[in-house]
Amino acid sequence: MNTKQKLTKRMEVAAKRAAADLIIRNGNIVNVFTGSITSGDIAVVDGMIAGIGEYTDAVTVIDAAGQWIIPGLIDGHVHIESSMLTPREFSKVVLQHGVTAVVTDPHEMANVMGSVGIQYMLDQSEGLPLDIYVNLPSCVPSTPFETSGATLEAEELREFYKHPKVLGLAEVMDFPALASGNPGMTSKLADANDFAAHIDGHAAGINGDLLNLYMAAGIRTDHEAINAEEATHRLELGMYLMIREGTVAKDLEALLPAVTPHNSRRCLFVTDDKLIDDLLEEGSVDYSIRLAVSKGLDPVTAIQMATINAAECFGLRQQGAIAPGYKADLVIVDNLEALAIRQVFKEGVSVYKDGELVEEAFASNRTMSPESLHSSNMKQGMKPLLPHALQLPLESDICHVIGIIPNSLVTRHLTEQVDRDSEKRFVSSVERDQLKIAVVERHHHTGNIGRAIVKGFGFRKGAIVSSVAHDSHNVICAGVSDDDMRLAIDHVVAMNGGLAVVADGEILASLSLPVGGLLSEESYAEVNRQMQGLYEALRSIGDPDAFNPFLTLSFLALPVIPELKLTDKGLFEFASNSHIPLEAR
Repeated sequence: MNTKQKLTKRMEVAAKRAAADLIIRNGNIVNVFTGSITSGDIAVVDGMIAGIGEYTDAVTVIDAAGQWIIPGLIDGHVHIESSMLTPREFSKVVLQHGVTAVVTDPHEMANVMGSVGIQYMLDQSEGLPLDIYVNLPSCVPSTPFETSGATLEAEELREFYKHPKVLGLAEVMDFPALASGNPGMTSKLADANDFAAHIDGHAAGINGDLLNLYMAAGIRTDHEAINAEEATHRLELGMYLMIREGTVAKDLEALLPAVTPHNSRRCLFVTDDKLIDDLLEEGSVDYSIRLAVSKGLDPVTAIQMATINAAECFGLRQQGAIAPGYKADLVIVDNLEALAIRQVFKEGVSVYKDGELVEEAFASNRTMSPESLHSSNMKQGMKPLLPHALQLPLESDICHVIGIIPNSLVTRHLTEQVDRDSEKRFVSSVERDQLKIAVVERHHHTGNIGRAIVKGFGFRKGAIVSSVAHDSHNVICAGVSDDDMRLAIDHVVAMNGGLAVVADGEILASLSLPVGGLLSEESYAEVNRQMQGLYEALRSIGDPDAFNPFLTLSFLALPVIPELKLTDKGLFEFASNSHIPLEAR
């Protein structure tokens, strides 16, 4: 059936001259346009809403029995790779939480695999009962201060704009390149503007007049505000404010005071990075709604932020509302405060009901991973580390130390006295909570190993390791013992990517991530089971209660976030935009 035929049929149903596929009646409908609660039958045909009013003729009639009906939720900025799930398994998780559309930036896969990684994510998203829209990675690599698996220039991205699920250019995080008028970055921005595409920002640590550069370049969103003052300034300049609540970065409570009745329609919720266990236990942007409401935000306003605001931000003209001519993406909930989700419809088809996914809804997604993506270029080329590989000689015992801030991507730049052995090599100190951290380059076998000191993990023994290390995804490891760190790194290499916890020369738990060293092809339930094993192992070595150690570890290599980070090329200071020596004097 072509577009004209579908339109004709929809108009016939709207005029009550033809039967609907589905009618949902007796529900309290949240009208996100007016901020009011309305009533009426929702008539659906061919996955679209034909009308709201009094309709009687339908193949299927569902009684909402006085429950509330809200539009399908939209996560405005998420990296699916952070869940460590394929798009198929990811969709199964978020649909249970009422999310029917996401805007993703596949720059994790792109940093490892380049354009092949982007195509993989697009292919894997086909045939799913979840709209997965893509913003193209703007900064691969994110900076020149680390070794990435790939480099993407404007010409390699240009063809992707023709794909119907590509919305624009993802978070522009290389602000120095933007500010200096770097030709490569300018070309990417120019292409996005030529295609009238959306451009996301990443203004971490960027405030005041410098934000004018973002707006002048056509960038219209930012998810890196960390306080109400920053949030307000972004709104004043005309940006959409993305309020992030993920596994590490939890900014909602700090930003909520900036949301007012006058500007709320310019605000939306995003998760950015959220691990599988948090997605299952807390939820996606449905959790953001519940949290915001618990902090005093009007429930309908919160629902607007997770639906129509996000849709309008990204130009999704047929999503985000319950109205004729919109997709029948509908969520039935018990009430608007607790937002307990009872049933989810994607384009008029029930995909989740009373705690159970409708597996038939996923039948048309049959895309398999190319065998090439099962090589993250580690197992074939990386050799076991030599005993001295992680040693850290120091000329001084006063050093720059990376200070972890719980539940924040930002770190502190500390200067502290550290312990050294008789040969003036750094020795981890459980008493000072100063551990060794290392980033091992894995893409081109350069032999680069960045070494530094980190404070805040609180481990009493052992080591943790991950091949998920934003954004270039080299292997990152932190620990008390060099021997355990080497064992952990070698184990992840042997798995061709993954996570592991090691102590006393024993591998306590691990999770294999063979697709690019980032994703598992197991079911979400199995990945979650293995994650629980990792958490149990973490508790045995002194797991911090205040934050997630693995996701925190993965961001300690991201040099575009203040203040101190570690790349495979050494300790990096955000303020000076350069590598610095470990010794402070």
